[in-house]
Amino acid sequence: MRRSHKGDERAPAGGREALQAAAESHVNQNPHQRAVLGVLTENGQCLKPCGQGTTILRHASGSENVCHIASKSTMPACTSSKQGFTIYIDEPEQKRAYGRMPVEQVDLSMCEVDTSILEPSLHLLLNLSTGSPMLVDTSLRSQNEDPQDSKVDVMGIVEYTEDINLYLREAEVRYRPKPHYMMKQPDITPGMRAILVDWLVEVGEEYKLHSETLYLAVNYLDRFLSCMSVLRGKLQLVGTAAILVAAKYEEIYPPEIEEFVYITDDTYTKKQLLRMEHLLLKVLAFDLTVPTINQFLLQYLQRHGVSLKTENFARYVAELSLLEADPFLKYLPSQTAAAAYCLANYTVNKLFWPETLAAFTGYSLSEIVPCLSDLHKVCLDAPFRQQQAIREKYKLTKYMQVSLLELPAVLPLH
Repeated sequence: MRRSHKGDERAPAGGREALQAAAESHVNQNPHQRAVLGVLTENGQCLKPCGQGTTILRHASGSENVCHIASKSTMPACTSSKQGFTIYIDEPEQKRAYGRMPVEQVDLSMCEVDTSILEPSLHLLLNLSTGSPMLVDTSLRSQNEDPQDSKVDVMGIVEYTEDINLYLREAEVRYRPKPHYMMKQPDITPGMRAILVDWLVEVGEEYKLHSETLYLAVNYLDRFLSCMSVLRGKLQLVGTAAILVAAKYEEIYPPEIEEFVYITDDTYTKKQLLRMEHLLLKVLAFDLTVPTINQFLLQYLQRHGVSLKTENFARYVAELSLLEADPFLKYLPSQTAAAAYCLANYTVNKLFWPETLAAFTGYSLSEIVPCLSDLHKVCLDAPFRQQQAIREKYKLTKYMQVSLLELPAVLPLH
């Protein structure tokens, strides 16, 4: 029997889950059911061939949906299973060609990778005998303690607002992912990334993680993929490691590692997840304190307050931008946050960009318009996407059902 994070017992899975089936079932799925996600698939193509003819989607209620997939012999051949990642060494910006970049020897002496995960040419070692160095002792947690009450809002301290904003604006440039990194990924597509981010949203809701944890996880994922080419069979492992690290960084009491193994339906082992955690941290150079869209949006909302409905709608719009690497990675997080604020403010209050925020950020409305237009298009298309986790999340009463608000068909931007 298998233990979930809530202490219930479930029968072992009879197979691996197809993520596409999970995505397609969002519309008809009972909101109280939780999919235990296994192998990622896109358009019927298995992202990690498992040699089986069926995959099983298992819900919290115990029901199962069987999805037939092509057998291993009929699936499109992927690159060698021994090569999970390729490290890219960037050329100067003006000379960068987004094809396969040459692999060079990289010094990861403190990290070690299995040859089934990295290219054999890297010849790296990994010592995981001591387990994760970031485990949290939850035995000290008070039974009546609310993690939300323990979180200090540093950004709300007026004396430091200007300095914090200047630092975040400088840091967002330093820690931004490559805008067009998907063009040099040989085995994954933007659609697969969108499915993964949609799944991360579900994980965040299931374990009641902070919104900032989701934004950090997507930042870590994109920065990792900017440097490493990843086989589709390892993509969910990277995403799981990203939200594991983000939860350890942001949450007071993050879920245990076994929980993250469980939500992948045991597609990966604890040892594999720990190895990927170490590799992720090395590739990111342990730079985990990064500005996110969420941080800038909170600044703007504190600087120029709006109604709760407008605030929730701005959060909804900002999260939708996480689903698409193109075009939103070409915008800085501060710009995307400003565009989310503008779209929400206009939808609810018929106002755009207040003068107080224009002076505070240095952004004029004309500078925000390109990102605003892209966000408006994504919001209009949201009801018709396969990935519905964000819309379902913001249909809840606690968010005032803002995902059901009707957007203006045209924005008067000219």
